[in-house]
Amino acid sequence: MNREQKIYRVTILGSIVNVLLLAFKFVAGILGHSAAMIADAVHSLSDFLTDLIVLLFVKISTRPQDEDHDYGHGKYETLATATIGLALLCVGVMIGKDGVEKIIMVARGGTLSSPGWIAFAAALLSVALKEIVYQLTHKVGREVGSAAVEANAWHHRSDALSSIGTAVGIGGAILLGSKWAILDPIAAVIVSVFIAFTALKLLGESLGELLEKSLPKETEDRIRQITLGEPEVSDIHNLRTRKLGNRYAIEMHLRMSGDEPLEKAHAHTVKIEKALRQEFGPETHIMIHLEPIKKK
Repeated sequence: MNREQKIYRVTILGSIVNVLLLAFKFVAGILGHSAAMIADAVHSLSDFLTDLIVLLFVKISTRPQDEDHDYGHGKYETLATATIGLALLCVGVMIGKDGVEKIIMVARGGTLSSPGWIAFAAALLSVALKEIVYQLTHKVGREVGSAAVEANAWHHRSDALSSIGTAVGIGGAILLGSKWAILDPIAAVIVSVFIAFTALKLLGESLGELLEKSLPKETEDRIRQITLGEPEVSDIHNLRTRKLGNRYAIEMHLRMSGDEPLEKAHAHTVKIEKALRQEFGPETHIMIHLEPIKKK
């Protein structure tokens, strides 16, 4: 099974779970008079939409380079991650706003209906199913090196976390009586904070890639270590790095002896490129410019 097939398989599995939970949560939220469960249902809807985004953008990102995209289409996967992060942030803000409005209403003397057991059951089912889907999706994301799939996995995890908060709020409101029905919107607000935090993290990482942020210092140090391991290389400068979707791009200037024949100098660069691709993946983009050692 290739990379694209693995991504499609786990994403379609997640979308099926999301559709089933989406329907059940909305019904349970309405019948159980639970604002937290309806908010949780909206979160599941956003999960389903992001599954569609992953399927679309990963398909595009796997296309090879062409006349219009000399570096391939990997940035589409980064764009998918940013889209998921933005969707998550919107969901978090919406859930938080709704919860705060209900809390203010109660503080002003209003009343809330106590949620029903069906809403509590839906929350527990969501926790179990979404945690399983998270584990499977996260595993595939790590295996294939896809930031978009890992982002989608965290979207599943955020849904599981929101359902835990929902279950606590609904359970407390049921067991403690109608006077404690405010626990339901309080749980929704707490969940919204976790969702927004995850969303901002995903947005920060993806925007960094879209704005050509360099690879982490430890990665660049490893690139230098591998390159200087080639005996004829005396110095590295103008090292530039970035991510192209799930690929690394590495460009650098190397100093070697000016007395080396071109054929031998080329052989050294081929060995360096092979070592770097063994470390960072066969699709790593590498550009090496050779310069002679400066003579005093």
